[in-house]
Amino acid sequence: MDAAELIALASARADELPGSERENPFGPEWDVFKVRGRVFLLTPLDGTGRVTLKSHPDDAVALRETFADIVPGYHMNKKHWITLLPGPSLEADLIPELVTESYLLVVEKLPRSQRPVDPAIFGRPPA
Repeated sequence: MDAAELIALASARADELPGSERENPFGPEWDVFKVRGRVFLLTPLDGTGRVTLKSHPDDAVALRETFADIVPGYHMNKKHWITLLPGPSLEADLIPELVTESYLLVVEKLPRSQRPVDPAIFGRPPA
């Protein structure tokens, strides 16, 4: 997967999520996606194609061990954030799944009255 495709897949999924907002608090070089003011995805616009997002600590370890193109979060807490790099180990269907999981990790920490979705059921198949 190349840099442009990685950024496009991650950004497209983030744009679809309820309450998601794209901002540039670090200047025009970075797109930062937030839900209710809390960051869940960062993408630099410098052509590197890095995508940084939240991950459950146990999942972050497993993802880094499984995929060569997933590394500890760039300039973030290495326990709670991962960075996806362009490369052959990432498949297109994994990117939206990881973006959604990052979003839900942030949403579940919001007060119930501020949650745009119920994180327990959003994106899960009906029983």
